[in-house]
Amino acid sequence: VQLVESGGGLVQPGGSLRLSCAASGFTFSSYAMNWYRQAPGKERELVATITSVGGSTNYADSVKGRFPISRDKAKNTVYLQMNSLKPEDTAVYYCNARWRSLWGKDYDYWGQGTQVTVSS
Repeated sequence: VQLVESGGGLVQPGGSLRLSCAASGFTFSSYAMNWYRQAPGKERELVATITSVGGSTNYADSVKGRFPISRDKAKNTVYLQMNSLKPEDTAVYYCNARWRSLWGKDYDYWGQGTQVTVSS
């Protein structure tokens, strides 16, 4: 199983980046896909979610309207388009794949993370 993130980097406030997460080794279409982030000294937080069926999305209030999440099942890839970036968006961003069993147990896969730095 692999989740490989790409697209991070240094960007000025107000700029944009698109993160990608290429998945392999599991049934991508059966998993909800999530983007988390962790800033220095802070806990990891859930940023955006897209479901396996129907493609419903959900967002943290801090990124709602700025960071649309999408998935391409043909390419086994999930994206996070990051617009109107702010310095407080600076963090390591992690891709997560989650499958929940019928009895409520979560099965998670994680990527290695990609650094996003927003600074002038």
